[in-house]
Amino acid sequence: MNLRLTPGEAVPLTAGVRRIVAPNAGLMTGPGTNTYLLGTREIAVLDPGPNDAAHLQAILRACEAPIRWVAVTHTHADHSPLARILAERTGARLIGLAPPADGRQDETFVPEHLPADGERLQLGGVAVTAIRTPGHASNCLCYLLESERLLFTGDHVLEGVSPVILPPDGDMSAYMQSLEKLHAYDFERIAPGHGSVIEDAKRALDMLKRHRLARESKVLNALRRMGAATLDRLTPAVYDDVPAERHSWARLTLEAHLIKLARDGRVIVYEGSWRVLGA
Repeated sequence: MNLRLTPGEAVPLTAGVRRIVAPNAGLMTGPGTNTYLLGTREIAVLDPGPNDAAHLQAILRACEAPIRWVAVTHTHADHSPLARILAERTGARLIGLAPPADGRQDETFVPEHLPADGERLQLGGVAVTAIRTPGHASNCLCYLLESERLLFTGDHVLEGVSPVILPPDGDMSAYMQSLEKLHAYDFERIAPGHGSVIEDAKRALDMLKRHRLARESKVLNALRRMGAATLDRLTPAVYDDVPAERHSWARLTLEAHLIKLARDGRVIVYEGSWRVLGA
């Protein structure tokens, strides 16, 4: 489904679902944050995006019916800051999980309803199931629109790229477990937080898992060659297939991989240097 990704334009994706791209394109946001409008007679806004006046107006302009709910997949600054403003403007109810105190979250988001894992939410004429998927952040949620077999993933699954895992709140072990967890649900397409709809959803999950395991293997092989290495020294060796300007972000995900490997009993850190356990 290669529909246009033009900021400010409400594009129908399927029955009762439209997408508006926020004007925040960039290195980590791709063409911009995807805001989804669910419903026709009453509207649920999913991931309203950054605090941007033009995007707020685009959402309000597209919604001819009342906005009753504002939900978020997680509280990074490109996904949730507009939620409180939109709720104040419309009287909508805020849905999502509270921001963790890691210094990287939108602390203005104060949810009125915190969905339980697997909870079915009836949002007017639209029913979605909330699925807790920690990993990218500890408060990540996916929302499954069963009637369309469409899964809204935020940054848990993205088009064409793998999400950054930001420790200490981001957790690689939890991320891998969440990928496995999603396989149990019935969906065929993914509506990600950035980029186009992903058609072969389960294949995308498998590709992400293989990518993470391959990167993990690369970490171990690099440490075996080096004997011991700091994060700064290890990053260009493990991410030699990634442009250098992205290495500051890659370093964060590398740390998440190392923390997972340490929990698995495969590596150890001493005085800032990592090495394979027993090597």
